[in-house]
Amino acid sequence: MHNGQLIEMFAQVECPEFLRPEQLDAYLERGWFRMRQNVFTTNFVHFKNQFYSALWLRIVLEKFSADNGLQKIIKRNASFRTVIQPASITPEKETLYARYKAQLPFEPMASLTQLLFHEARPGNIYTTQEVALYDGEKLIAIGYFDRGYKSAAGIVSVYDPDYKKYSLGKYIIYQKIDYCRKQQMQYFYPGYFVPGYPAFDYKLSIGRPALEFLQLSSQKWVSVDIFSPDNDPYQVMWKKLRALQQLLIPAGLIGKVMKYEFFDAGLFPELKDAALFDFPVMMHFPEQSEDILNPVIVFDVRDGQYHLLQCVPVYAPQSPVHDPDFYSDYIIRQEFDFFATTSEEELAALLLRFFIPGSRQQ
Repeated sequence: MHNGQLIEMFAQVECPEFLRPEQLDAYLERGWFRMRQNVFTTNFVHFKNQFYSALWLRIVLEKFSADNGLQKIIKRNASFRTVIQPASITPEKETLYARYKAQLPFEPMASLTQLLFHEARPGNIYTTQEVALYDGEKLIAIGYFDRGYKSAAGIVSVYDPDYKKYSLGKYIIYQKIDYCRKQQMQYFYPGYFVPGYPAFDYKLSIGRPALEFLQLSSQKWVSVDIFSPDNDPYQVMWKKLRALQQLLIPAGLIGKVMKYEFFDAGLFPELKDAALFDFPVMMHFPEQSEDILNPVIVFDVRDGQYHLLQCVPVYAPQSPVHDPDFYSDYIIRQEFDFFATTSEEELAALLLRFFIPGSRQQ
């Protein structure tokens, strides 16, 4: 039997009142990132009813060099004027952001002010710089990044859609990287990429030989070139639960594999200490138990094991999702970890004994 907590949460947020450069370095190395005036981590994202893995990236600056494609972009934009300075937000920059976000395939923050700051917490706990790009006197692109001691994190880069052919998004990121190299920093963190969701793929083409991702299963930074579907945590979780489901069907035990709508509820600061359940996909047996939600099965890529959990509802949302692939009846919390195993056969045998007394796995 296995009694204990799983490894640290997939979705967490902290709200420091101040942040030293060395502290930012430590957060970034663990796969945490800025969210307004807080710092957070997540390993999964949700776009248009689809769930994906979020894999954090970093560039090892001493290995970075501009490839032929980036050199062409640099040459193409040589006539533009670049200014790197302490960050500020002006009406001109907000107007540029509004034009940029209107053509995105997803819904970002409403404004730069909302993206970077917090209305209830004045000031900035980060040391934030900006890269501003001008065509003559016209602002055509702006990018923000936070400085640590040996690392920096790229927060956002936006550009005038009329200049799309100039690849200004990549060019602004290059300017940030070049600045950090000249400051003799070690790492630049551009955020995460999302396997299967092309809107983030541009990050994979900047400094590819120097690019690493934080492998969730090992919690180690490894070359992005070794990424494969075996490194996609969400897909691994889904496939493992489906494999268990197929073992149970011949015995008449139907486990329902469902996306959990509120896997990232812990990112709300007011819920950060609630220790909420944060797996994006789970199995449960609604037809086999009178309990609201008991038991719940997950597969954790960090220890390579199935876990049989007792979970309890803590809050009923006002507007649950009416989709049979989603569980959204309650926000839930894990109460107890009953059992863990690497073997779906072992877990299937246990479940059959639990739900179907006297049964044996064939």
